[in-house]
Amino acid sequence: MANRKLASVQMVHHVNAIEGADRIECVQVLGWNVVAKKGEFRVGDYCVYFEVDSFLPVCEQFEFLRSSCFKNDDYMGQGFRLKTQRFRGQISQGLILPTDILPQDREYVLGEDVTELLGVRKWDIEEKVTGSGTVIGEMPFGIPKTDEMRIQSFPELITEFKKVPSYYISTKMDGTSVTMYWKKEESGWRFGVCGRNYEYADDGKCAFWEYAKKNRIEEKLREKNLPELAIQGEFCGGGIQKNRLKLKFPEWYVFTVIDLQTHRRLSLEKMTELCTVLGLHQVPVEETGEVFPYHTVDELLERARGKYASGMHKEGIVIRPTEPVFSYTLSGPLSMKVLNNDYLLKE
Repeated sequence: MANRKLASVQMVHHVNAIEGADRIECVQVLGWNVVAKKGEFRVGDYCVYFEVDSFLPVCEQFEFLRSSCFKNDDYMGQGFRLKTQRFRGQISQGLILPTDILPQDREYVLGEDVTELLGVRKWDIEEKVTGSGTVIGEMPFGIPKTDEMRIQSFPELITEFKKVPSYYISTKMDGTSVTMYWKKEESGWRFGVCGRNYEYADDGKCAFWEYAKKNRIEEKLREKNLPELAIQGEFCGGGIQKNRLKLKFPEWYVFTVIDLQTHRRLSLEKMTELCTVLGLHQVPVEETGEVFPYHTVDELLERARGKYASGMHKEGIVIRPTEPVFSYTLSGPLSMKVLNNDYLLKE
């Protein structure tokens, strides 16, 4: 799977004026729109692009961000967090700087990842839910973490979706990722529960485990004699993010099922069947179709807008083929997320 480049060498594709603004303009890099100082960049210039959710180190070259982006977090430490912002009505996502911020001892190529070179990390909050339990290890059995790539970073994915026989769009639920797996070992069948990054012990302290027990997920997997599976979904409810779904009780919305024997995702149809058999909620499917009708990043950003039934802005959408397809762009399953800019601005 393609790694997310938090900081990379990119090319300026467009420079557009912002109505009513004399000192700033909108610069397009990849599929991202970034507000920059007027006249600083021209079409064709190379630049260093920092993605939204980058956490830049405290050093002189980033000190100009202190008044707007500085964070001193118990988990992440000190640094500058890049968020979606709006300037004079123009949404700005990320940061672009001239390439002279890079060490000048060599040349850099288009698309080169300079994340590590510049000491940039992904902004992340501590994996924590009320009573999250005891970590016992990393994700087991090669089960992948659930990060999706944003369309703005890989606009060429639109072309890949034009070639698939059918697609679907699901609602991106606002919570924390939870994986439950069912795996056969020499000693017998093993059921386990993981958060976004780690596996948790069944010690009476983990909200994810409590949900699994309340809903008899292990028993149902055993009773139905199902094969080796990893079931991944968004765990939502009070104490998780801001509970934008306004749920009274925790709920788990399945978005991926992986066959642990082949390490391939199940199709939409088979995932839906499995959720029905196990009595699990699946992420809402908003749209299905045979011909992918969206042509630009801007069209998809508009499509991602909307609200949950609670009236709160939804986080966005996830787009996948109905039958899993390999993506040469991502070097993994074809899939992309489009976040709702209304949600990002509120966050």
